[in-house]
Amino acid sequence: MSINGRDVLRRAITGQWKQSAAGALLAAGHQTGEALVPVLVGVVIDEAISPGDGGALLLWIAVLAVVFAGLSSSYRFSFRAAERASEQAAHRLRLELTERVLEPRGGAETGRLPGELVTVATSDAKRVGAVNVAMAAAVAALAGLLAGGVALLRVSVPLGLLVLLGIPPLLMLAHLLGKPLERRSGAEQERAARASGVAADLIAGLRVLKGIGAERAAVERYRLTSRDALAATLRAARAQAWHDGGMLVLTGVFIAVVALLGGRLAAQGDISVGQLVAAVGLAQFLLTPLSILAWANGEFAQGRASAARIASVLSSPPAVTGGSDAPSRPVRGAIALREVSYGALRGVSFEAAPGELLGVVTRDAAAAHALLRVLGRAADPDSGVVELDGVPLTRLEPAELRRAIVVADHDADLFEGTLLDNITAAASKPPEWSSLSPDPTVFEVTVPETAAPETTAPGATVLETSDPETLAGVGRAMAAAAADEVAAALPYGELTPLTERGLSLSGGQRQRVALARALAADPPVLVLHDPTTAVDAATEARIAEGIRAVREGRTTIMVVTSPALLAAADRVVFVDGGGPLAHGTHAELVHDHDAYRATVLT
Repeated sequence: MSINGRDVLRRAITGQWKQSAAGALLAAGHQTGEALVPVLVGVVIDEAISPGDGGALLLWIAVLAVVFAGLSSSYRFSFRAAERASEQAAHRLRLELTERVLEPRGGAETGRLPGELVTVATSDAKRVGAVNVAMAAAVAALAGLLAGGVALLRVSVPLGLLVLLGIPPLLMLAHLLGKPLERRSGAEQERAARASGVAADLIAGLRVLKGIGAERAAVERYRLTSRDALAATLRAARAQAWHDGGMLVLTGVFIAVVALLGGRLAAQGDISVGQLVAAVGLAQFLLTPLSILAWANGEFAQGRASAARIASVLSSPPAVTGGSDAPSRPVRGAIALREVSYGALRGVSFEAAPGELLGVVTRDAAAAHALLRVLGRAADPDSGVVELDGVPLTRLEPAELRRAIVVADHDADLFEGTLLDNITAAASKPPEWSSLSPDPTVFEVTVPETAAPETTAPGATVLETSDPETLAGVGRAMAAAAADEVAAALPYGELTPLTERGLSLSGGQRQRVALARALAADPPVLVLHDPTTAVDAATEARIAEGIRAVREGRTTIMVVTSPALLAAADRVVFVDGGGPLAHGTHAELVHDHDAYRATVLT
């Protein structure tokens, strides 16, 4: 679906039309009340002060008090409604962006770093939402200008016509002044998002960068990106300054012309002293709505630029297209690749029988990555076909497919929460003792800070369950991945909170927790990619036995080069540069195939 920036802006405004309309109406009332003040002051002079009528003076002071109370209340409630519309519109945009990024067909992340997407979903969404406030303010400013023009018409027809006829060209000039700001604001947000993405990328790989001594190269990379973002910000700031300065000149000239014309009319005796005071007061008042229009114009320019960036994400073409069927039930788990070419894969064909533990070895890491993408349908092959139980994956709906085939990447991330929450996050039946359980009837107990913390983190929520099968399944997954050893080493066991990305754990511990999560999901087909590269040999041997035991009867494909894992496989397929395939047991290939032996034993 094609979406442009105008569509995003229109939906952000119309989706909150009730709040926006209420805010605009109340703000218009405030500006109208402000326009009445100088008019009433002129009336007080002509009707009470000049004739020396004390009773009329008290009456008109009371009227002024009522007007001030009304405009004060309308201001307060108008911007409360406008701000609510702004926040709700930004929130809906964030939800829409999140839904698009997580859409099973993918595509939104293509060519964008994670930090860039975060910036679009935060800063850009906020700017687009803020258009609701700018819209209410602009309507109020126009109402103030119209009220001021009508009031001036009552004082003097030439003054009123000057204001009413001068507003349209003033708005047109303001729009033209906002064009450079719109362009440069878009570039500013784009560069800032890029800098944020690079920073997030470098922080995520900080340990690796330190390990290989690449800190200087990383700093230089960020310095260049940051300088580019700074230059874009300075260009946008200059555009903002030219815009604000230009608007100030326009409004200043406009008000000066109104004041000069009013003074000339008073000097000629065409208007009274009170009317002159009213005219001067209205001329000064006009500065406020004109300034508001200048500010709103800048907000609209920035909002349009951010809306275009949001639209580019929402309208990103999907990574895979087509497919609406669900896999046949029950899923047997037969996988077949027939002359598949994608990325580094060239004409690859092999099969995995239902319930088979298959090892796949590639000499090229790019080929392994490409294989994972086509098996999980993150991408469709350029040619050839991948089948599940005889059905091409291109005919299957991606969300349904990924319930049948789970691909556990080598660099799978962990999340904030307890170790247990991370393991049960993808479980086919989340246990009731996980805080992710949707069951509202689960009994919750919050551990107080004063409780003995031998087994539970203070403040953690313990959820009880009566489902022995679920408990046993999670326990088997943890044992198979040696994650039970990780839990035993933590101060509060499986209820120990983890930091962002699981960085409170070592690399090997994170791998074991991620593997346990994949095993706990218990899908009909599980694809594992190098799940033990950071664990010691003894632990790796235990994990190999555990995977074989816990996945018995379900299809498992291990894209690995680990001799321990390959030795546990029923069969191994060797993909040598995408050319001819060799297959057999690990022992047979080590004995008979030199390239395979060099790949897995060196």
